[in-house]
Amino acid sequence: MCALALGSVPLPLSEVWAALWRAVGTAGGGGPAYAIVVELRLPRVVLAGLVGAALAASGAVYQTLFRNPLADPYVVGVAPGAALGAVAAIAAGLAGLAVSAAAFASGAGAVLLVYRLAATRGRGPEDLLLAGLAAGTFFAAVLSVVLVLSHGSLQQALAWLLGSLGGRGWDHVRLTAPAVLAGYCLARWHARELDVLLLGEEEAASAGVAVPRVRAALVAAATLMTAAAVASAGLVGFVGLVVPHAVRRLGGSVHAALLPGSALWGAALLVWADLLARTVTAPLEIPVGAVTALVGVPFFLWVLSRGIG
Repeated sequence: MCALALGSVPLPLSEVWAALWRAVGTAGGGGPAYAIVVELRLPRVVLAGLVGAALAASGAVYQTLFRNPLADPYVVGVAPGAALGAVAAIAAGLAGLAVSAAAFASGAGAVLLVYRLAATRGRGPEDLLLAGLAAGTFFAAVLSVVLVLSHGSLQQALAWLLGSLGGRGWDHVRLTAPAVLAGYCLARWHARELDVLLLGEEEAASAGVAVPRVRAALVAAATLMTAAAVASAGLVGFVGLVVPHAVRRLGGSVHAALLPGSALWGAALLVWADLLARTVTAPLEIPVGAVTALVGVPFFLWVLSRGIG
């Protein structure tokens, strides 16, 4: 409710509740409070929750798959691939959902390329990491060239690269929600296999897990969530890195609890981060990626000081 009431135009909670009641009732909309709450703030809050849940849940999956507590949702090249697609779309004069669609397609395509590159060496965790690093470096180099050549769209492109939920509406929610929900359900379906993979791939195979098939399904699930999140909000760092750590410390590493816990706390973190981004310096807006970094870096350094795990 705070996220709906606070902003450059603060609203009393009574007006927020009245606007929500009109939205779900038969009275219909109308008035400035209804427009601010239902048409501007509510889709942004819902989208922030979806993006935060997607990044945190996919981070939990990647950290288990790669058996690396420093793995984050961008580890297999999703971020630079999606960034390249979005900036190319912006340079071509596109805007709104077209940029999001280009980012999603480019991010998913980047992961398919990384997976094919890793296939030549067996698609093991180390191979995926190396292929993701190589492809990410290449995409980042191409992105730099595109940014230099598209100086007229530089400000818009940089705003997207820094992460932002400004100007997002219900169309973005409808674009993002199916991919996030599908990816999360697929990952949750394989929660038991994720528990076994913590022991190592050889142990998992001896326990009856079809490791290559399960790994491919989990990479697809995490990539689907990450690509949808990046396409909607740009590059928002640290959510997928620090939230799974915090949830593991609170509730353990059993994925039946880790995945929903990470999604819930990731959603809450990004909703609050976006609230800070649009209220601290209102009417100016801070990139939400900068807010998550300001929160995430101290937490991550604290985790490092106590030993990663």
